[in-house]
Amino acid sequence: MTDEYKTISGTSEGYYTEKRSKFLAFAHPVKTVDEVKELVAGYRKKYYDARHVCYAYMLGAGRTEFRANDDGEPSSTAGKPILGQINSNELTDILIVVVRYYGGVNLGTSGLIIAYREAAADAISHATIETRQVEELVSYTFSYPQMNDVMRIVKDMSPHVISQTYDNTCEIVLSIRKSEAETLRNRLAKLQI
Repeated sequence: MTDEYKTISGTSEGYYTEKRSKFLAFAHPVKTVDEVKELVAGYRKKYYDARHVCYAYMLGAGRTEFRANDDGEPSSTAGKPILGQINSNELTDILIVVVRYYGGVNLGTSGLIIAYREAAADAISHATIETRQVEELVSYTFSYPQMNDVMRIVKDMSPHVISQTYDNTCEIVLSIRKSEAETLRNRLAKLQI
């Protein structure tokens, strides 16, 4: 498994229109399903007069938690095309909501698929995509006389210091790129020998 993933850094918007139907797309960085539910509920409230509020999301660095919702559109014509855009851009920790205002002309299933896909693609094209590292926490307990040795390793490997307590027994909690976590643990463990 790679220890990098791609996500968006902020909210972005997209737009698509077809036969007087308007598709407003909104992409958000999210971390939890609760955030997703809150944002979707907000769009349903804000765009109460819209015919459909469809969405898709992908969560986690492993890209294993996802969902697509058609909100009354014919099966797989809205949520799946939105999710398809998330997948084709290899994004995660993202929610894309597409609000549809019906224009009076039916688009048919292929027309809907294209419209939702293009609206989602437009929102992604306006987003700032960034690559982030998957980090792992490493805790280490040591005696005060080992302080210099521990700090030398910290300086050398450059993990983020999350917390530290110095007393008779000291503890440090570090966050480091997942691929380097085992090396850090091994180097700290050798100090005990």
